[in-house]
Amino acid sequence: NVYVSGWGGGINVFKNYTTGNTNGLPQVDPLTGIPAPDGEDFYFFVLKKNAESQLFGSHFGQFRGQTGDHVDGGTSRFDENGVIYQAMCANCNGGAAFPTTPNAWRRFNGSVNCNQAAVKIEMNFAGVSAGVQASINAVISDTAGCVPFRVDFIDTLQKGRTLYWDFGNGLRDTTFAPQFSTFTNYNAVGNYRVRVIAEDSSTCNIRDTAFINIKAGDNLASLAFTPIKDPPCTSLNYSFINQSAPTRGNFGPQSFIWDFGDGSPPQISFNATHTFPAIGDYVVTLRLVDTLFCNAPDELKLTLRVNPIVEAKFSTPALGCAPYQAQFTNLSGTADVTWEFSDGTTTNVENPVKLYPVPGTYQVRLIARDPNTCNKVDTSDFFTITVAPKPQAQFTWQPNPPERNRPTRFTNLSTGASRYLWNFGDGESSTEVNPTHQYNTTGNFVAELIAYNEQNCTDTFRLTVRVLIDPLLDVPNAFTPGRFGVNGVVSVTGFGIGKMDWRVYNRWGQLMFQSNDRKRGWDGTFKGKLQAMDVYTYTLDVEFTDGKKLRKTGDITLLR
Repeated sequence: NVYVSGWGGGINVFKNYTTGNTNGLPQVDPLTGIPAPDGEDFYFFVLKKNAESQLFGSHFGQFRGQTGDHVDGGTSRFDENGVIYQAMCANCNGGAAFPTTPNAWRRFNGSVNCNQAAVKIEMNFAGVSAGVQASINAVISDTAGCVPFRVDFIDTLQKGRTLYWDFGNGLRDTTFAPQFSTFTNYNAVGNYRVRVIAEDSSTCNIRDTAFINIKAGDNLASLAFTPIKDPPCTSLNYSFINQSAPTRGNFGPQSFIWDFGDGSPPQISFNATHTFPAIGDYVVTLRLVDTLFCNAPDELKLTLRVNPIVEAKFSTPALGCAPYQAQFTNLSGTADVTWEFSDGTTTNVENPVKLYPVPGTYQVRLIARDPNTCNKVDTSDFFTITVAPKPQAQFTWQPNPPERNRPTRFTNLSTGASRYLWNFGDGESSTEVNPTHQYNTTGNFVAELIAYNEQNCTDTFRLTVRVLIDPLLDVPNAFTPGRFGVNGVVSVTGFGIGKMDWRVYNRWGQLMFQSNDRKRGWDGTFKGKLQAMDVYTYTLDVEFTDGKKLRKTGDITLLR
């Protein structure tokens, strides 16, 4: 059969190739669930051998778009089983829905331009076909093993409705779609030809056959090797002694491949020598590739720490607050360590945690061991940890019981602290020792005091503060900008202001200032310039915290 993929419309029409569209192309057993054709789609079709007739024809793409479905350069691939793989420039500028299957990686365009859409359409005109793959111990495509061993098989094409398996060892099996896999055990040495017949009586060829060969042996090679550091001890040179052993026979000079994990070319040899490019951890792999041994291909991995000398290094904060959980991080590059603490305790945990419940000074040191280095063992200097006491946070508030529209005064009763952070429970805060705070609405607020000492140890104390607020509002009628003091800025004053829109105008109706923040006032400037001494008007729309609304207008005199 002949398989065709093409597109038209959109860009073609935009470039004045008005006939280059997909309008009117025949739909023969078309794809389902596709948006209606718009003349700017892809079109896929299949012709019978010698172009005797059309077997299939379908448009594909979104409905209406600014550019239309297309390709830039074109990427179409076809396999021998009648599958089209088409990359397309799709869903340009978003908007329209692009057809995808439910398990698509992404169903929508996340960019502001075109997306790359990958479409696979299986035509099913090639009939049933079979393909077999083996795996041993979860290693896919492994076809050799040491008896006794199990081999798992799967039909990779999964076209048939019934699968007839012959494992070549006298055993057979029959599976039915969607069960496309099976297994068998090989207990005797030999070469086995495995066959699978995939059958579907509704297809033109009804059945197809695939084969694979399995080799079963009993000559197992046990893999082992030892790295040895070469002199001088400050170098990064290593010898690798291959200690692998066969069940019988001998290894040849090309039975093994070494991979040193540093990007260097693999080395074919029995034993090996290698110089690593830098200090670090490398995964060294010894691979058995000699097919005379039944477990080939097989491999053994070893993580090697390459370092001329071992240095006992660690990190931990020098200061903590009692009770203090100290975390120690080993930076030596070896897990063979011993931690020694000044209270007489030790541990071999690589990254230990230790509790210091009482304030004081404590010492710790690390002993690190690595037999592959020059010095073998290294001991760090003692490190001193200071555990400081925590401060005690406490406060009271007045007036208690609360008085209407009165600010709340906080009295700090903390001990052992040098600085403070107050959170008043309404989103505002202070760093004063004894702050006074004006709440804006009636309610109960959880006020919090965090006390810090010189070592940044903290303690937190909380109390519920009760507040009574009656909504009130006022705007001063004069101010003196450019001078220090409370009269340098004119602001809305009051209590219980929830929302506000304050606008100040000059005598010609030009807007000089606007604010929705009750704490933000006008400094008498417009676009950075101080305005002339004059009378300015304002409008103020307020919604109080109790839900009531008020509009206020008036004059403000700017004095110089």
